[in-house]
Amino acid sequence: MVENPGSAGNAAIPADPADPANRANPVNPVNPVNRAYPALTYRDPRVAVDFLEKAFGFEQRHVYEGEDGGIVHAELRLGDAWILLGPAAESGPMGGLGPAAVYVVVADPDAHHTRAVETGAEIVMPLSDMDYGSREYAAKDPEGNLWSFGTYRPGV
Repeated sequence: MVENPGSAGNAAIPADPADPANRANPVNPVNPVNRAYPALTYRDPRVAVDFLEKAFGFEQRHVYEGEDGGIVHAELRLGDAWILLGPAAESGPMGGLGPAAVYVVVADPDAHHTRAVETGAEIVMPLSDMDYGSREYAAKDPEGNLWSFGTYRPGV
């Protein structure tokens, strides 16, 4: 496996010692316990990574390749949000799964929506002000996963 050259990895993300989540895991304060990291599978992970970067602004942090040069695991980040992705499989723990839905909090949903539209993302819910106080929109990626971006923050 080859790590993506130029990827700074977790070392480039300073831990905030004032964040209670970082105090909860002093062994690895950058990757504390009790956070969720959605993991998605794609028929073509390389196409997915390219789309997620261009349309939604994710950045590659780690990309691991197999002997055939295909992506076997990738970690992408958008601000404090992280996702994991890899190749779809017919069997195994993630085999045969269908599309997923992911919600990502963004500071400026209007600008984020503009970027997605300009890159040709399929918008399936227009930018809207919701009854519960969020401003958000939803789009599909090339393999049918639903991505929602907005200001809603569960528990806040």
